[in-house]
Amino acid sequence: MFLRSRHFSRRAAAVSLTAALAALTTAGLTWNASATTSAAPAASSVRTCTVGGLRLSTGRQEGAAGSLYLPIKFTNTGRASCALRGYPGVSVLDSKNRQIGPAATRSGRSYATVVLAPGHSASAVVRTTNGPIGGACLRTGSYLRVYPPASYTSVRIPAHWKVCSHTFQVGPVNTQGAF
Repeated sequence: MFLRSRHFSRRAAAVSLTAALAALTTAGLTWNASATTSAAPAASSVRTCTVGGLRLSTGRQEGAAGSLYLPIKFTNTGRASCALRGYPGVSVLDSKNRQIGPAATRSGRSYATVVLAPGHSASAVVRTTNGPIGGACLRTGSYLRVYPPASYTSVRIPAHWKVCSHTFQVGPVNTQGAF
């Protein structure tokens, strides 16, 4: 027995939107979801963003519900569109470039390919707890070491970041600023 609902679930809405966008792309039309992405070329025909064509920086740290969040911004500095898909690798480094604690784990959130036009940005958000809620805090780091998705080359970003309560997670690269 199936129950019908008057409302789409988030998953059903996402599937419907994805199907509609795929149909537009197949027809040669494009749709721009936000000012920071470009859907002009199909994601499969766009090269993967490389460290040499990206500028990485951090945004403003924010807190909510016992957690601290810090966006890592990926800006395309190249002359052509490039794509990012998935999770970056992130770890905290001290002033002598030694890693403090384990690398961030993945949040488990679903993701899509993000196509960045030249000069446009997307971000991935890292999270820890706001103090020693379920365990001690590690010492404060001086840098974040970030490997963009599909990259074996890292970038070191100045950031004072302290992991607490054995909680250090990263979300996928996206244009919504979501964790």
